[in-house]
Amino acid sequence: MNDAPQLDERLHEIRERVVARNVADSAYLRVADEILESISVALPRHPEWLEDQLIERVFEPERQLVFRVPWTADDGTIRMNRGYRIQHSSALGPYKGGLRFHPTVTHDVVAFLAFEQVFKNALTGLSLGAGKGGADFDPKGRSPTEVMRFCQSFMTELHRHLGATTDVPAGDIGVGEREIGWLYGQYARIVNRVEAGVLTGKGLDWGGSHVRKEATGFGLAYFAEAMLAERDEALEGTTCVVSGAGNVARYTVAKLQALGAKVVACSDSGGTVHDPDGLDLDAIVEIKEVRRASLEEYLQVRPEAEHMPAATPWSIPCDAAFPCATQDELDEEDARTLVANGVRLVAEGANLPCTHAAIGVFLEAGVAFGPGKAANAGGVATSALEMRQNAGRTAWSFETTDARLRDVMVEVHRRCMDAAEELGRPGDLVLGANVAGFRTVARAVRALGAV
Repeated sequence: MNDAPQLDERLHEIRERVVARNVADSAYLRVADEILESISVALPRHPEWLEDQLIERVFEPERQLVFRVPWTADDGTIRMNRGYRIQHSSALGPYKGGLRFHPTVTHDVVAFLAFEQVFKNALTGLSLGAGKGGADFDPKGRSPTEVMRFCQSFMTELHRHLGATTDVPAGDIGVGEREIGWLYGQYARIVNRVEAGVLTGKGLDWGGSHVRKEATGFGLAYFAEAMLAERDEALEGTTCVVSGAGNVARYTVAKLQALGAKVVACSDSGGTVHDPDGLDLDAIVEIKEVRRASLEEYLQVRPEAEHMPAATPWSIPCDAAFPCATQDELDEEDARTLVANGVRLVAEGANLPCTHAAIGVFLEAGVAFGPGKAANAGGVATSALEMRQNAGRTAWSFETTDARLRDVMVEVHRRCMDAAEELGRPGDLVLGANVAGFRTVARAVRALGAV
């Protein structure tokens, strides 16, 4: 951790022990500091949190798995990667959280994602524990058969720790429906039984759910809608910018447009596309999902648009901004630019996309700010709905699932608002999300005893 947070003095010793245990995991410790700051505000109402090392028991993962993943490349050579699964908390239900295949995956990355997932899942109210996993494998440039062999090797090790009532992974970066299929196929082959509920994000023909691929983006828009409704405002007629052009970003754009907003920018690693008349989403999908090309090609469809190489969307005047790309993509300078240009709402679609300093700028300026652990909970919420359908051997329509997702996101927002109001900080959804999530998990951990 860089600078020590302002804490109730009784929490300093706890913080020191947490730091000592996790000294190499800077991203995890950043999340820990944020949660501790919120706990410090709520501690006068919850002195019981200081008993029996309750805070540290919530902070400490139940199980941390690190394993090698050998696989054979198309040229016949044997390659090896490192796999992870951190099963952080089962106090509220089976471990639930995605698998990420990307070269940046480390223990620290998985640790912070699993820890964030604890509170995100608690906020949904859907009886979900929390975990996260993945590998430092890069699917880019690999043939389908190489990716399949990697998935099968990864699952050969991980399968012994999974189960529909034990640990239920989903997809994340680098793990889509194709990879989930290969992972599930290997799981079913090894355990010799059909257990559709052991993974979510499956295809519709083999146990998947409508709205799953759209869920994080749709849920983000629903959460933003609830945030504005609290201020007697609406998304309709607002000008929005979105970072990223992947799954979350595209479906955020889709739902924002459906709710009457005008989305004028999105981005990829090559820069930002700015279309003042509103993005042509079909063109974005064709470029990024079908052709897997650069957004620069958008100008072939809409020549009047502007492509800004190596630029972010945050310099473009807007009413609402949705960082959906990656961690720490929006810093203090970006935040000040957005505020100066009149932004009224910022909601996180990615995990920790806004730096701590940027969040401070938004809160100080009175901008409505939706933290990722609440605002992007739609993905895991719909995974839970998929688990319910698998358990009942049934399938819901797109409309039914979408309506249930909207209800969940409205409820997540309400939980955050209520907690913030109770603590005398109305509208502070960072505080509200942290306290509401921690309180739910802490009650369960306390009730279950020394386990």
